[in-house]
Amino acid sequence: MRRASGVLMAAKNTGTGGSTELTPRRVALFGNTSEQLKPLLSRHPNLELTDDAPDIVVCYGGDGTLLAAELQWPGLPKAPILNSRRGHRCIPHAPEEVIDALAGGTLVRNAYMKLECALHTAERRKTPDFKLTCLNEINVHMGRINSAVRFKLWINDEPFENGVEIVSDGFVVCTAFGSTAYFKAITKGIFTKGMGVAFKATTYPVNHLVLPQQAKVTLQITRGPATLAFDNSTEYIHLEKNDTLRIKKHKQDATIMTCEPVTKLDEPF
Repeated sequence: MRRASGVLMAAKNTGTGGSTELTPRRVALFGNTSEQLKPLLSRHPNLELTDDAPDIVVCYGGDGTLLAAELQWPGLPKAPILNSRRGHRCIPHAPEEVIDALAGGTLVRNAYMKLECALHTAERRKTPDFKLTCLNEINVHMGRINSAVRFKLWINDEPFENGVEIVSDGFVVCTAFGSTAYFKAITKGIFTKGMGVAFKATTYPVNHLVLPQQAKVTLQITRGPATLAFDNSTEYIHLEKNDTLRIKKHKQDATIMTCEPVTKLDEPF
């Protein structure tokens, strides 16, 4: 098999006069209209359509489709083909071009940091009630429209601003990949490396932080109720006083395939 840095190379030499044979790829389709891509896949003998243990997931839609695919198929490479008015993170090329590149092994591999969040309720301090992972953001919002959330923040076990209690509509903890979403709406800016924390409609003078990738962030609700959401999951989590979130870099990155190398701050793909 031929190898190139950052490129999915699927061609191999057969040893017969220098001809090449394309390596088989098991492909899953994802998205409401993704079945439209089946005829394109059928043109390539080395691409096998499957829902069982795929090598790559081809998403057909917008950014939400990509996020939903990562929730369903965490860690597997994704090739997000744009089929939406909103698809900043999707490949804006014709589906035929992307599928041809996938079959030919020329798609470019890009790794993006994900977050891991462990939730500890007030009753369980040592063992988390559960963990979740996300590519974009962890989003906590006030549970009642007329009652702000209060919380405290620790960074690498050090209390933020001497343990100040922050009053706001909630907070967002995001990756660089997700900084173009809610974080940007709050701060009017984005970042390309690390972890971001932003406070919604806060009374505190500081409304956001950008931390190193290896930072460990702890947030404790000091007055609820609040609601936790992550990426575009349909699951919501109710938070109350003394519930604690421990957030850090997830050990596994998300892998997103593109037709050309991605230049930071020069997206879409």
